Amino acid sequence: MSALILIATGSMLIVFSRGHLAALERPLPSRAPSRRGISVRFAGVSFASWALADRATGSIIGAENLAEPGDTMSMIKAWIAADFLRRDPNPDEADLEQLSVMIRDSDNDVAVDFHHRNGEKISIDRMIFLCGLTDSHAGRVTYRWSDTVMSARDVARLGLCLADGRAAGEWTDWLLGEMRLVRGDGDFGPRKALPAAVAAKVAVKNGWFSRPEDGLWHFACLAIGDSWTLGVLLRYPAELGEEHGHELCRAAGEQLLPLLSPGS
Repeated sequence: MSALILIATGSMLIVFSRGHLAALERPLPSRAPSRRGISVRFAGVSFASWALADRATGSIIGAENLAEPGDTMSMIKAWIAADFLRRDPNPDEADLEQLSVMIRDSDNDVAVDFHHRNGEKISIDRMIFLCGLTDSHAGRVTYRWSDTVMSARDVARLGLCLADGRAAGEWTDWLLGEMRLVRGDGDFGPRKALPAAVAAKVAVKNGWFSRPEDGLWHFACLAIGDSWTLGVLLRYPAELGEEHGHELCRAAGEQLLPLLSPGS
């Protein structure tokens, strides 16, 4: 079932439809075939999708199900920071320090605060409009940041939006720099498969959570390189553990290495 969303912005009325996230109960094949003949293998998953965007042309390739929805968890924190900084281009030092902690260390309490300051659902609606997303919405009922729904294609589009300055405005370089410095539990994903010199230039923000309501680990991986952006979404049985998701996101980068780092 879909619903129509109306957003008024200045003199413009925007109308778009939104899908609803549904947990998948049956395992999918471990191979996610691509529209362009490139296949990425994901072992032991209930759902897997990926999309790769070209920063120069905006063209996107990916899995056949690249428009299917997943939830973002902490990946959406990149947008939370961008939305705040674009609308308040003169933040104080305390806000910048908190945003840095949210991006580098994936601090949830900071995310709750800034998502509330951004307007929660209306912030996600701004992301959909500003970044040209087609497969996303703000969640089911509570509009918690972690429940934001996006497809792998829209994750890649968000990467384009962050990279080209639409999302964060004059704070784009600062935000991408913080995303290159992600550390600790959130430091995983496709860039781990890249040569060190290339990986150091890749900005990332990842989301991960074992959801008790469906017994699945949910992962969302965003990576932004010099010439590309990549989105990976996963769901798999909780008993496989968190590290399985880390390895799957890394393996996606490894299998796409000829496209992410030609000549490597």
